[in-house]
This record gives sequence, structure tokens and C-alpha cells, in this order.
Amino acid sequence: MTFVLASASPRRLELLAQIGLTPDRVVPADIDEAPRRAELPTAYAERMAREKCAQIGRQCSGERVLAADTAVAAGRRILGKPADAAAARRCLGLLSGRRHRVIGAVALAIPGPAASGRAADPARIAVRVVQSTVTFKRLHPDEIDRYIESGEWRDKAGGYAIQGRAAIFVRRLSGSYSNVVGLPLFETWTLLEGAG
Repeated sequence: MTFVLASASPRRLELLAQIGLTPDRVVPADIDEAPRRAELPTAYAERMAREKCAQIGRQCSGERVLAADTAVAAGRRILGKPADAAAARRCLGLLSGRRHRVIGAVALAIPGPAASGRAADPARIAVRVVQSTVTFKRLHPDEIDRYIESGEWRDKAGGYAIQGRAAIFVRRLSGSYSNVVGLPLFETWTLLEGAG
């Protein structure tokens, strides 16, 4: 399967490798990832994946482009990547002892057929959205401090990595584990397989 990955995430590359996929190229998207006013988490994740896919799809005309986004949601609130340790501490405090959702969106730009003597038609974008539910145990302030000191929270939606030290915070997981890590593999595979 040939495709361009519109992501700089090493986690997504590792997850793709886990199922035997290696992108032909990695071209990270550079878009504004701020949520819109009153935007709900599912709509946000889908919009981000679609916009990343469209941006790189325009740069890589005629190629399949895979993009993804992960949003952590506490109720209607979107918990992005914390800017600093204080923001990460607030995220973990909010998630402590409660259930939250991890919404993953995967988008695939599929080039249209080329008419004779013309470039390929603009790509259509197929999107799949997945939701997993994660329940954290009640976190002691010392546990949060140790996690913050580890630095693992950096560049992670919601301020944690389930595949790392934060695994000990998880009381229950319902849904796709790979989605919580950063790329729902079943949906990714079916999108790519369906594109031929």
C-alpha cells in the first residue's frame, strides 16, 4: 500500500509499523489546531484530520494521503497538548478519578481518476471517527508530580501517554487501545485496504 503520512508523530509511525505498513513519505501538516468556539470534541477531531489531509493532499497531488488527529475530552471540554507542566498538571487533575473520551479521526485522501490529457481530479477524503473511553483511578498529588517530572506528558493530548508510565492510572479502557495511543489501527487498515 503506497501512501503519504501527514503527521510528524513518531507514535503513529510505530503503530503503522506494528501492522506492517510504512509510508512512502512523511510530510507533516502545519495547520492551526485551536478548537473553534463551542466546537465539540468529535467535530474537532474530524475537522483536524480532514484539514491535515486536505493540506498535504494539495501538496502531494495524485498520491494517497493519510492523516489523523486525537482529541481527549472531559465532557464537552477538549484537552489538547499541554503547553507547560502547570497545564499538564491541570489536565491530570481533571482526569483523576473520572472517565474521559479519546476521539480519534483518520482521514485518507484518495486521488480521483485522471481524464485524458489532464491532471487527476481533486482527491476525495474518506474519514473514520473512533471513540474510546478511559477511566482513571483517583490520582494522588505525588503521583501527578512524579508523572510531570518524567516529562512524558509533553506533546500528548490530555497530558498523558497510555503506552507509557500513565498505564498505571488506567482502571478501565473500553474501545480501541491503539486509538488512545494515537491511531486507530483497524479503521486505518480498512481505509487503506478499501482504497486499493
